Amino acid sequence: MHSNKDNLQVIYEDNHLIVINKRIGDIVQGDKTGDLPLSEVVKDYIKQKYNKPGAVFLGVVHRLDRPTSGIVVFARTSKALSRMNELLKKHQIKKTYQAIVKKRPEQDNGTLIHYLRKNSKNNKSTVYVNPIDNAKKAILHYRCLSSSDTYHLLSIDLETGRHHQIRAQLAKIGSPIKGDLKYGFSRSNKNGGISLHAVAIEFIHPVKKEKIKLTAPAPETDIWNVF
Repeated sequence: MHSNKDNLQVIYEDNHLIVINKRIGDIVQGDKTGDLPLSEVVKDYIKQKYNKPGAVFLGVVHRLDRPTSGIVVFARTSKALSRMNELLKKHQIKKTYQAIVKKRPEQDNGTLIHYLRKNSKNNKSTVYVNPIDNAKKAILHYRCLSSSDTYHLLSIDLETGRHHQIRAQLAKIGSPIKGDLKYGFSRSNKNGGISLHAVAIEFIHPVKKEKIKLTAPAPETDIWNVF
């Protein structure tokens, strides 16, 4: 695993929260692969930076799929964690993503509403146009930011946070994300990731009560540099 604290990109840090620009391939929380998760790398970073004896508390506020990059928020206290969870529940954390697709959506901007059913066996979500048993409503808003000869850059605001939501919904309208084999893109990206990046987040700080607005630079790869 290539995670270590030397190349940890910390974009915000105080006594309550720590926000990381996650790289492609890093897992946020431990899973069955047994690979070192980002949460452990961040704990290690905090332990060393502040000479903390004993165990370091770190709460995972939300996750980001392994092949994607961008903003991940961790809580450094249980109070901050429960308050951030509360904000999430009330849809008071605004997240913006950027995605690169090959097929431009028919409209330059729009809202996609589908119903997603997660299949844990193949770790994939199936998208339905109409409500169906055990499927959760998924809503996102997108707009086309720019185009190159071959690809299009979309900005996406999530209204709901479903499993693989952006990946599945864009694929459903015929615009799978570059590199996303699982959802129908023709070939993988060199780095094994997909061209989906959590670029910005906005919320009211759980303790200081001030507005926090953070952005994370996209990965330094040829395709992102085009845009």
